[in-house]
Amino acid sequence: MPLDCPSDGMREVKLQSIKHQRPDAIKEMSLDQIMERYTASFRDRDPDWKAFADSDIEGFKRAQHRFIGAGGSGKQDPKAIPAGGFTLSVMFIPPGQGGNAHTHEIEEVFFVLEGVMTVFIQDDQGNKVSKRLGKWDCISCPAGVLHGFVNESVEPAYMMAMIGSGRPGPVGFVDDKIYAIEQEKLAKQAAPA
Repeated sequence: MPLDCPSDGMREVKLQSIKHQRPDAIKEMSLDQIMERYTASFRDRDPDWKAFADSDIEGFKRAQHRFIGAGGSGKQDPKAIPAGGFTLSVMFIPPGQGGNAHTHEIEEVFFVLEGVMTVFIQDDQGNKVSKRLGKWDCISCPAGVLHGFVNESVEPAYMMAMIGSGRPGPVGFVDDKIYAIEQEKLAKQAAPA
C-alpha cells in the first residue's frame, strides 16, 4: 500500500518501533530540548581567527566556524553542537591563505562550499600532489597522510571540514615549531581555570 505524502512534504508514518536507543546524555531530554541543542545556524557561529597554532602566520590565516564539536582546532566552544563520532566546522579562507601541511590520527574531509581551493597531499620525502577543487568538490584525507590547502584564487572560499572523531588529537603540523605551539595551546585549554 503506497504512503500518502501531505502537501507540506512531511510524511506521517505509523510508528512501529524505534530501532536504536538514545545515548544516556540525552535520554531524559524532551524533543524540543534535543532540537534546540542539536541544531546550529551559521549566523550564530563566531569566526575564530585564532583557532590554529599557525593562524597568525601570513599564508595560513583562516577563520573556523565550529558547528559540531571542537573541529581540528581542539578548541571547545559552548555554542557548538556536542560531538559524538565526528566534528564539523566551516572554514573561511581569504585569497592567498590556507592550511599548513599536517596530519591527524583519523581521517579528515574537506568539502568546498563556495570558491576554489587547491588541496594537496605529501609524503615524508617531500613529494607533493595537488588538485583544484571547486564548489561541492571534496577530498577525504586518510589518517597519517600529510595534507593541506590553499586558496589560490582572487575570491574568498568557504570549506567544510569534518574529522572522523568526536575528540580529535592535536593537529600534527609538519613544522616542529608550529606543532610545539599547538601542543602548548591544547595543554592550556585543558588546564583547569
